[in-house]
Amino acid sequence: MHEVAIMTETVAIANAAAERQNATKIVGLTMRIGAISGVVPEALSFAFEAVAGGTLAEQAQLIIETVPVTCYCAQCDRPFTPPDLFYECPLCSSLSQHILSGKEVELKSLEVI
Repeated sequence: MHEVAIMTETVAIANAAAERQNATKIVGLTMRIGAISGVVPEALSFAFEAVAGGTLAEQAQLIIETVPVTCYCAQCDRPFTPPDLFYECPLCSSLSQHILSGKEVELKSLEVI
């Protein structure tokens, strides 16, 4: 369950950022999780509850934004969102080897007081 390790590091980063701002509490964290990142959002939420206790993020709200897969078609010279995991361009049917988004695991924002 790598979600625990991801969330442990995320909470540590959030706490350090909050402390640098002399904050007394983290109210919210927003994360961007790619659809093909291998991270399960529900497991990430569960891990957050487990690791946030005793930190500035103890009562914070975790918001998880899912980032869809976007590929680039070299034939058509345009991005597209594939309907499945074959990454086939809907215009020319060529297979893309260029994934533009969908692998993200990011702490997007932090709300502190």
